[in-house]
Amino acid sequence: MRRQNDTLRKFARGKFGHLLRAGIREPALLLYLDAQANRRSHPNENLAREAMELFTLGVGHYSEADVKEAARALTGWSVEEGQFANVAARRDIGNKCILGQRGELDGTALVIILLEQPATSERLALKLCRLFFGESIVPPAAMHALAAGLREHDLDIAWATELVLKSQLFFSNANLGSRVIGPVEFVVGAVRALEMFDPSPSTLALADWSARIGQDLFNPPNVGGWPFGRAWVHTRSMITRANFITALISGPDVGRASPYDAAFLPHKYGFGTNSDALLTFHHRLLFGTDPSADIRRRTSGMDERRTIGTLLSSPQAQLG
Repeated sequence: MRRQNDTLRKFARGKFGHLLRAGIREPALLLYLDAQANRRSHPNENLAREAMELFTLGVGHYSEADVKEAARALTGWSVEEGQFANVAARRDIGNKCILGQRGELDGTALVIILLEQPATSERLALKLCRLFFGESIVPPAAMHALAAGLREHDLDIAWATELVLKSQLFFSNANLGSRVIGPVEFVVGAVRALEMFDPSPSTLALADWSARIGQDLFNPPNVGGWPFGRAWVHTRSMITRANFITALISGPDVGRASPYDAAFLPHKYGFGTNSDALLTFHHRLLFGTDPSADIRRRTSGMDERRTIGTLLSSPQAQLG
């Protein structure tokens, strides 16, 4: 899993073809999807199905016959001594027909076929929009335009990401605060926002809190990875998020010897350090706006650290 993660990091911001070619040969993936059981005499469809359904085309853009033929193309791909291996004795070298293309197709040819399908660019566009936008923010025409641009730029993820991050839609009022952030984003985002760098929390403690909230690093629930959006919001996760914030502010349960100094950042940036100034500074820091009269009323009489904990545990703090 560590090696697979390194591969994802290496290729994630490049052309998707490079990522797919490297990722589909990762031993973690091959073992998880029983590639070693995929033999000429008994094809195993797991890797072929997920390569189409999850990594490229998406449901509805291939047939069961395509899955069976793709499984034949992937015969021989296995893991030996922790490394990718293409075992010739297990390969099916006969003619195959995948998504309308015929020939003595193997795993390499299958990857090329999948990359050339318009559905792959559409799915990549969908994934990018889920990452950077809230629900129903991106109109279908804009998503199709992004997919078309990806096809024109050889599925270059860096190009698409730059386009999204410079777009008016990304900075629109409709998009601000519209996407539920996942556990890792929530945990790491709080640490970064409060500049808890010296001393920093324990990364193992942060990973443990992320797992408690629902995202256990290096242990996804299935090959498709973790859920997204509203799936992160339920009673247990919200209680655990609030408990994490309490631990982060207090210190020891995240590996910091001392509690968060509520006056440090306001003083660092030339702000006042009375109670009202601390509330205003942190509200601007976290949400970009001044606190409302309701927030001021709710936090009246609280000590500074409890006030900041209240802000970070609020519904608004769960959105990006």
